[in-house]
Amino acid sequence: MKRFGFHTLIILLTFLMAAPLFADSHESILDKVKKRDKLVCGVHGGLPGFGFTTEDGKWSGFDTDFGRAIAAAVLGDADKVEFVPLDAAERFTALQSGEIDVLIRNTTWTLGRDTELNTDFAPPTFYDGQGFMVPKSLNLKSLEELDGATIGVTAGSTTELNLSDTMRTLGVKYNEVTYGDIDTLYSSYDAGRVDVVTSDKSQLVARRKDLKNPDDHVILDITISKEPLGPLTIHGDNKWNDVVSWVVYATFFAEEHKITQKNVKDYKTENPEIKRFLGESGDIGKKLGLSADWAKQIIMAVGNYGEIFERNLTPIGLPRGVNKPWTEGGLLYSMPFR
Repeated sequence: MKRFGFHTLIILLTFLMAAPLFADSHESILDKVKKRDKLVCGVHGGLPGFGFTTEDGKWSGFDTDFGRAIAAAVLGDADKVEFVPLDAAERFTALQSGEIDVLIRNTTWTLGRDTELNTDFAPPTFYDGQGFMVPKSLNLKSLEELDGATIGVTAGSTTELNLSDTMRTLGVKYNEVTYGDIDTLYSSYDAGRVDVVTSDKSQLVARRKDLKNPDDHVILDITISKEPLGPLTIHGDNKWNDVVSWVVYATFFAEEHKITQKNVKDYKTENPEIKRFLGESGDIGKKLGLSADWAKQIIMAVGNYGEIFERNLTPIGLPRGVNKPWTEGGLLYSMPFR
């Protein structure tokens, strides 16, 4: 009995001594962001339409707007966000190490990333697919015609494995050249050092306009993969992932119900779900650890999903495609606000 009591005491003392450290290490990022009064968001640094800096040094893009949406929901101010530019190889390390609070950088949701990187995905904000850009003069129509071609890809991306799997299946032999950043990838393609460049079609569209002669290049009408792109949070912080996820859903919901940046302040309705969404009834904000009007703050700051898309992606030539509300035949579907 004495020995049992002694060991029990030691275990209890050890637990009590470790408790503050345990509590601190498991503090939600939501609480840290509130204390810091700033969100730190990892983004792409040079992808037009998604994440880039303008000539006057301001951050712009589809992904950066979702970062602003999170800041608006959590802090009530869309400008309380610091954007950290990351390349494909370093983005996950930045999230795992705590350098950033959330990663919103055209990142594909895959089983491997979901289970091996200590990260959790939020709902996809953009459904994409991998394609190929080639010189128009080659008059290519199929991947089989790429036999023997030199193909440029970005290192540390899903592009490499998708390319390998597809070409192996087709029996096409090719030479792969990987690049650490997309600026070098596309400048090499433009200079003729690689015959073909492959990536998400959204990236191909965004970067084609920066080539010396954009009209001399075409994006093949071929898609070899599904690329659901969306935000990531660190694994195990369910409280924070809930917030990021429902921020995304809020933009979907607002577009579905025609709630816009212009009308949200004066939006009148007797619809119970919309009233909960706008913070006029219920306690969904409290359940998330946010203010009652958190969703309204998002729409006032950046607009609904359609407005975010039209502001950033329509100008670079990207069609809505499947990135439309489910009520219009698209894949965007918000979970219920109740």
